[in-house]
Amino acid sequence: MLRLTSVIPNHSAIKNIIFDFGGVICGLDISKTEQKFREFGPSRPAASDSAVSQSQRFQTLVEDLETGAISPEKFRQEIRDNYVIPPSDDTIDETWNAMLLNIPEKRIRLLENLRSHFRIFLLSNSNQIHYKKYLRDFQLQTGYSDFNDLFEKAYFSFQVGLKKPGKEIFEFVLSKSGLYPSESIFIDDTPENVEAAMSIGLNGFYLHTGTEINDLFIETN
Repeated sequence: MLRLTSVIPNHSAIKNIIFDFGGVICGLDISKTEQKFREFGPSRPAASDSAVSQSQRFQTLVEDLETGAISPEKFRQEIRDNYVIPPSDDTIDETWNAMLLNIPEKRIRLLENLRSHFRIFLLSNSNQIHYKKYLRDFQLQTGYSDFNDLFEKAYFSFQVGLKKPGKEIFEFVLSKSGLYPSESIFIDDTPENVEAAMSIGLNGFYLHTGTEINDLFIETN
């Protein structure tokens, strides 16, 4: 039987585990996408734009994509309009997806084992472009047709219109899945997201860089 280690707060009371996706289950390297964006060549910002305002505009664009406020088509067009030589849709998607790495086999095996002992869920800030890529990779790797075949329920920000670290998305998950916060833990590699979960009564665990989710569980008789 698997149980949580003592490094997890309130570990003996936990019945439900909510996992982040990127950086926790799926490997993530944002620098790969940043590098490929630089390969697009010179940008053409508005005359009044500073480097800070360009970064802020891009962050807003990503947030809108992650909450479903804009479509992938709108996202691509906004990216394309920013460059002297506009990249194609396929090039934009390839660049945007470059940050997505693989899901180690041992994490899949862990999740399959865990669902016999806990209710397990997925909660991810994501977008349609990424989702299409990693769902296909997930299907090819595991044979599952959907994330809901592995998790009791997978929640993605672009589908529900809410995102972390907003408290509303945690309240949404608790309500939809009928979970008690005190019996549930949220595991994420971003401290702000963990703090937001804990602010509404969830147990939280910040997965530091280099820490593996498999290390959070031990096998007992």
